[in-house]
Amino acid sequence: MSSNNNDDNNGGNGGPGVLLFRDDPNASNPFLNEADIHEDDNVLELGERAVLHIWSGFLDFALQGNILEIAFGLIIASSFTAIVNSFVSDILLPPLSVLLPLNKNLDEKFAVLKPGPNYERENGYNTLQFAQDDGAVVMAYGIFVNRVINFLGVGVSLYALASAYQYFSHDPIIKHTVKCKYCRKRISEKSLRCVNCTSWLDGREERQSGL
Repeated sequence: MSSNNNDDNNGGNGGPGVLLFRDDPNASNPFLNEADIHEDDNVLELGERAVLHIWSGFLDFALQGNILEIAFGLIIASSFTAIVNSFVSDILLPPLSVLLPLNKNLDEKFAVLKPGPNYERENGYNTLQFAQDDGAVVMAYGIFVNRVINFLGVGVSLYALASAYQYFSHDPIIKHTVKCKYCRKRISEKSLRCVNCTSWLDGREERQSGL
């Protein structure tokens, strides 16, 4: 009985081999491992080790190869999208506005659904911003058409870049697909067997059914 009481007292009062205590505020610290906490550590040392532990974990996460590749890819994609959007909006659409029977840029075309208090029937609104400032309800179809053209421009440009990369690097990044004649789901054109319905595509299904 005395040995058990001594063991309980040592465990409750921080005896040898015990790292965490029930009344220790650091026992629930999510930023430190139990092996990093000792009885004679003060709050400042525990805080310093917690900060270093968090910083080390952040570096391990941020400097991984795939994280850096994704970050560089997102930066390049954002810059490429901005360039294509500028080309469509600033270079391509203004000449189209001159050639087509438009009296203003395409992104300034709109229809007034409900005029504002300062609306003049003869002159109307000169700009979309003026109509919105007057409180008019407008349908800005020009902006929508502009963004659709931007989307098509980005898609065509990406396809051209992918085709050029595939031509020079011989890396088939563009996967051509066909429909399986049995389940009608799209699969690779080089597939010998459908991954969806497991049917063979080389004609053996017809030969086996004929037997």
